[in-house]
Amino acid sequence: MTNPVSRFPALATATLAVAVLTLLGGCAVNPKSVTIPVAPQVDLQKFMGPWYVIANIPTVIEKGAHNAIESYALKADGTIDTTFTFNKDAFDGPAKRYNPRGFVVEGTNNAIWGMRFVWPIKAEYVISYVDPAYTETIIGRSARDYVWIMARTPTISAERYDALLAQVKAFGYDVSQVQKVPQTPKS
Repeated sequence: MTNPVSRFPALATATLAVAVLTLLGGCAVNPKSVTIPVAPQVDLQKFMGPWYVIANIPTVIEKGAHNAIESYALKADGTIDTTFTFNKDAFDGPAKRYNPRGFVVEGTNNAIWGMRFVWPIKAEYVISYVDPAYTETIIGRSARDYVWIMARTPTISAERYDALLAQVKAFGYDVSQVQKVPQTPKS
């Protein structure tokens, strides 16, 4: 029996090329397709460092996360070294650590990034809000499938949380999906 692909090498090559181009087309973040609010300016130096995840619409890996912290470090090549740590399912649960790489999209005032967990795919990562003191931020996505409310401290006041959640709602999210992330308060 002959292999149908070997009978049609040009078709197989063309199909493979289309598949690769489609995959790579999904690898870039296009600021023109961003439909969520974008912070007008982000000072990368001020944004770097640890952020406690106060609440989110969790990704698969974040479900059940406790003590979730996202830390950023600006590298000499302009990329963002990211470390995401948490305890799975309990404060004393197994420690988890992920290290995606952030890529600032040129011409976006540092507010739109591509976040790469797996090469070559870069997921849209939009800094939609950061307060002037760089103590609170909201990270979102145009798909409105995930969102992160983060702060420089493990807890924030109920008033601040409600105000940030109201912003998330104004961004077009279904806030009934937002979950608070348990954090151990600093002593």
